[in-house]
Amino acid sequence: MAAADRAAAASGIDTYGLMEKAGAAVAAAALRLYPGAQRFAVFCGPGNNGGDGYVVARLLRESAAPVEIFHLGDPDRLKGDAARAKAACGRTGQDIGRYAPRQGDVVIDGLFGAGLARDVPSDVADLIGKVGKAGIAVVAIDLPSGLDGRTGAVLGAAFRAAHTVTFMTRKPGHLLMPGRELCGRLEIVDIGIPGRIVRAQTNGRVAENTPAVWRSAMPAEQLETHKYKRGHLVVFSGEASKTGAARMSATAGLKAGAGLVTIAAPTEALAANSAHLTAVMLHAIDDAAALGHWLEDTRLQTFILGPGFGIGKRARKFVSLLRDRRLVLDADGISSFKDDPQALFTLFKGEPRLVLTPHDGEFARLFPDIAADKGAGKVDKALAAASRSNAAIIYKGADTVIASPDGRALINTNAPVWLATAGSGDVLAGIVGGLLAQGLPAFEAAAAAVWLHGEAGHRAGKGLTAEDLAAQVLPF
Repeated sequence: MAAADRAAAASGIDTYGLMEKAGAAVAAAALRLYPGAQRFAVFCGPGNNGGDGYVVARLLRESAAPVEIFHLGDPDRLKGDAARAKAACGRTGQDIGRYAPRQGDVVIDGLFGAGLARDVPSDVADLIGKVGKAGIAVVAIDLPSGLDGRTGAVLGAAFRAAHTVTFMTRKPGHLLMPGRELCGRLEIVDIGIPGRIVRAQTNGRVAENTPAVWRSAMPAEQLETHKYKRGHLVVFSGEASKTGAARMSATAGLKAGAGLVTIAAPTEALAANSAHLTAVMLHAIDDAAALGHWLEDTRLQTFILGPGFGIGKRARKFVSLLRDRRLVLDADGISSFKDDPQALFTLFKGEPRLVLTPHDGEFARLFPDIAADKGAGKVDKALAAASRSNAAIIYKGADTVIASPDGRALINTNAPVWLATAGSGDVLAGIVGGLLAQGLPAFEAAAAAVWLHGEAGHRAGKGLTAEDLAAQVLPF
């Protein structure tokens, strides 16, 4: 968006007019949300975010609302549109250090916005602490000050806004944790920058995960289809005492639309699996030799390995035999390569056909140096991991990021908090596998699966178990 702002100015668009529209949107939100405010304390920073703040202060005062301005730094040093906004406001205000919370205050945060790239100064950190301790409602302009707009990380300290008004499009910091939580309600306002300019600067490489991104890749429904056209998914089971995870993956894969699903289990685990299965088939696979023989059937193209499988040499050998097939590697499958991740990556060259589903701990096992990079955000890390592994990465969490080796990344936002339960990841792996079996490319299958997983969580409701979640999976 910073590049889009510059491009808009270069195209001849009146940038002060854009600032006026931005300030008007924030003022309108403040009056709508807090009509009974005893005082609007407008914090104005040293850049254009502060300029927005001066516009807000002027418009609130013109609406007969009680307003006081508190500035960071010397307001006489403002330049360009921000200086013009301050002049039009007609008030200088006081230094932020003089702000004392009052009952009935509402803070308008125009200190930094989305462009902050370093820790906030100590006086701003003190102000943030003072406002937070007093429990004062904050309306943030663009992004709560103290948040990194690129990563959503807190830079020393950050306001917790009740409402954030941003312009033209979301920034990654609005969607990534903890930024998403600190933004409160997010309002997106079109201030008049042409969509062609915004699109030209973003290129759609990083976006929110919505069906619009992957809908066209979903298989078309045809009257003449049959189960083999919808794909055959194989899920590997663990030993007899660890079969539940594979069954949840298998059920989810079937619900996601795979034509048929088979659990490949050790002979000792067949009875335990059989007692709980009806629509899902069973096949005995005890060792690598048996798997190699079974793979002579070239119709078997899509596999899930990891849920309840066990960590070790057997998992690595199975994966090596699957190097030419589509594979979702989850849980124990990922951890089996912690001592030599490159051995995994070397197996899956060419067209991406591997999907990795790590949570934070598993991510650090496969990509220790990337995980340790404190300057990188979650999107940066997921993209670096996808590039290194030639795999679609589902970097799980409250702000799951899906990344492709070609540089695309999506941030997921539809997952309810109650998805954080044992077995939820097994269900997600199953949905990915079910979509891969139907022919979706790895990145699209991963992105669609994460979104469908979130929708299933909403249908299952609070208090869900993984079994409830699997039962609520629906194809798109």
